[in-house]
Amino acid sequence: MNFNRIVCFDLEMCCWNDGREPRTGEIIEVGVAELDLTNGEIVRRAQYFVKPENDEVSFFCTELTGIKPEVIEKNGKPLATIMKSMEQKFGGRHKIYAAWGRDDLILRKECDEKEIKVPFEEFLNLATVFKLQKHVKSKRCGQRAAMKIAGLEWEGRQHSGYDDAYNLARLAKTLFVPDVEA
Repeated sequence: MNFNRIVCFDLEMCCWNDGREPRTGEIIEVGVAELDLTNGEIVRRAQYFVKPENDEVSFFCTELTGIKPEVIEKNGKPLATIMKSMEQKFGGRHKIYAAWGRDDLILRKECDEKEIKVPFEEFLNLATVFKLQKHVKSKRCGQRAAMKIAGLEWEGRQHSGYDDAYNLARLAKTLFVPDVEA
C-alpha cells in the first residue's frame, strides 16, 4: 500500500427533478485527482465520461453538471473500461482512494450490478475526517462549506466531477499536509 498518495475522486450521475429517488441514476462522470502527501502536489488528474446502459442525461442533469448528452455519446465509455483505466493510471489497489461522502458505496453498487471490479480496496470518507479534525459539529457539511472553513476558494464548476475531485485534493492537502499551502 502506498501511503504517500491519496487518489481523490468524485462521481456525477444521471439525475432528474421529477420526483425520482436521488442518487439512483447511473454514473456518467468520474473525476480523479491524485495528491502526493510528501510534497502536497496534485500530481495527476483525469476526467472520465461514462456511457450509461439504462439511463439518459436529462435537461436537469445538464443544467446541474454541465454534462450534455452529446458529450456522453461522443466521449463516454463503458464503466468497465473506465474502472480499468483508473486502476492502470492511478495505481488501483496500491493506493488509498477518497471522496467527500460515500461515493465508494455508489461506485461499488453500480460495479457489483454490472459485475465490474472496483479499482481500489482502501477508502477514506474525507467528510468524516474533516469534521473530526476541524471539530465541525453540524451533521451536514458540504465540500464547498468545508473549503471555506479551511480558507480555500472553490475553483471551477461545482458538480463537475473533474473540478470537484481537484478541489477535494486541495482540501485533503489541508488535512494531511498542513505545512504546505493549498
